[in-house]
Amino acid sequence: MTESKTLILGCAGHSLTREEIRFYRGESPWGFILFARNISEPEQIRDLVASMRDCVGREDAPVFIDQEGGRVQRLRPPLAPNYPPAVAVGEIHRRDREAGLRAAWLHARMHAFDLARYGITADCLPVLDVPVEGANDVIGQRAYGRDPDAVAALGRASAEGLMEGGALPVMKHIPGHGRASADTHFELPTVHDSLDELRRHDFAPFRALNDLPAAMTAHVVFSAIDPKGPATTSGKVVEEVIRGEIGFDGLLISDDISMKALSGDFGAKAAAILAAGVDIVLHCNGVMEEMAAAASKAKALEGRARKRAERALAVIGVPNEGAEEELRAEFAEYFAAVA
Repeated sequence: MTESKTLILGCAGHSLTREEIRFYRGESPWGFILFARNISEPEQIRDLVASMRDCVGREDAPVFIDQEGGRVQRLRPPLAPNYPPAVAVGEIHRRDREAGLRAAWLHARMHAFDLARYGITADCLPVLDVPVEGANDVIGQRAYGRDPDAVAALGRASAEGLMEGGALPVMKHIPGHGRASADTHFELPTVHDSLDELRRHDFAPFRALNDLPAAMTAHVVFSAIDPKGPATTSGKVVEEVIRGEIGFDGLLISDDISMKALSGDFGAKAAAILAAGVDIVLHCNGVMEEMAAAASKAKALEGRARKRAERALAVIGVPNEGAEEELRAEFAEYFAAVA
């Protein structure tokens, strides 16, 4: 791995501007992320991904996307089928445990087939959040269900489906977003439930999957742990809960710092995230001034963070393309994915 900084960055449009090229070459982010605004047709996506990697001089620079199915799916027809949300997988599992696990694996394996076509190597999936009654619907159907054990089992199957297809899974949103009362794209929620309840319900799927290679944080305040700082910027949450109690020692990535849940300027946000012990700062919206401010506080990727990043990259591989037709036929038996 060549010298990289503790950053994953987005870009503004379908191709890199001269300013973006200069900026990425100078800052050398560890990875990149794509959104719907960056996507038009197959060759354009492949060219954009290749140009991102060219900027940092690393063929293995990971390119991330949020490709869950349901309402959170950046690749849409004709680039990829429309897929059902996680709740549909959970419903199959509720009726038939083994069928649900197979459906979860296939659901993720289909995503991996799609991403491989465009050179995209990491999917921000599985969602391990466990919603509760009265929570904001920002998670909603993105969750497999309301039983932590079922969420853990389906999340494991999903992660294995992605890895079988050569894609890096990123579980989210650690240590749990399921009971948040607000949409963190717009405001910062505070969860007031007891630590015992959080351990039993919210943390459980992440603890069960603590061996996975990467995770994304929650922009949520847990008053029982740290009444002031959201998990993303709380050293107490990161060290005592995520690293300690949950036992996760994989690559820890912030949720998007351009979301409104985090206050302060972008340099301050990035500095607070890294000071809390998060490995990588994620900035998604492609606004140059914000990226530059975040980059000004980013650090060289080194020490334990570098080792975690190397372990995450080691998951990415060449998928076995030969079984795609057969697996898609099997998938169709479980779901009606509409092209």
